[in-house]
Amino acid sequence: MDDMNGKTAVITGGASGMGKAMAQRLGAAGMKIVLGDIEEPALDATTAELEAAGVEALGVLTDVSNLASMRALADTAKAKFGPVDVVALNAGVGGGTGRLETLTTNDWQWTFGVNLQGVVHGIQVFLPDLKAADSGHVVMTASVAGHLAYPSMGPYNATKYATVALAETLRAELDHDGSNVGVTCLCPGLVLTGIFQSERNRPEQLLDTTIASEPIDDEQAARRAVMADIILSQGKSAEMVADLVHDAIRDNTFWVFTDGDFDQAIAERHAAIRDRRAANTPESLLNIYDE
Repeated sequence: MDDMNGKTAVITGGASGMGKAMAQRLGAAGMKIVLGDIEEPALDATTAELEAAGVEALGVLTDVSNLASMRALADTAKAKFGPVDVVALNAGVGGGTGRLETLTTNDWQWTFGVNLQGVVHGIQVFLPDLKAADSGHVVMTASVAGHLAYPSMGPYNATKYATVALAETLRAELDHDGSNVGVTCLCPGLVLTGIFQSERNRPEQLLDTTIASEPIDDEQAARRAVMADIILSQGKSAEMVADLVHDAIRDNTFWVFTDGDFDQAIAERHAAIRDRRAANTPESLLNIYDE
């Protein structure tokens, strides 16, 4: 997409973190921005910030796990700004955390509803118009956890592996059709966002969780403090990620990784698959609840 000026982008999970940074970067490129997010105060604040920066922006309260809500997002975007050119399916949660046998049905439903159904709904709602116009771009936010299965992150891993598969499938189908619609699969590593606090937006009906309600012990507290230090010291900025996404849309780049920190582990996994053996278990920097 050589010229983004005057075109429209819809970004789910757009009120904070990487979504907000994408909105700011694409807005600076001259795009009209529609933010879909479930957190209304942050949505209003980010929309106001964009408008104050001279960006044409609209915030739409959106539950990506609900197809009707996603259809309303699309309809509102088209009514306000006309055809949508870029769709960034970015909304995500950390999800139920713990050993597989300890996870509840609600843990799985919450994580799959946002991380996977949010992408599926976005494809259902926005792709037909993009294909009809034979232009535009779809960005799907996956993760390095879509390439490496970290212990005690089963629901998150599963949704991110699935997102990678959906992105690859969509690109294959579009290539087969000779379509000019582009696809990017964004696979962030450690990024400075609020995803580890995503429980704040967990629906009330899905609130039962495997995380212990009793006070954490000294060892757990120390490990969480280490995790926080790792994120602060090694995490990439959301703004840097947004620059990569902007460039990927412009250049029609499929894979976007935020760093090379996980390249060796991913290569070792691929080699293990080739050799028909189990891959080494990755040491999870992200796992703060593992026992």
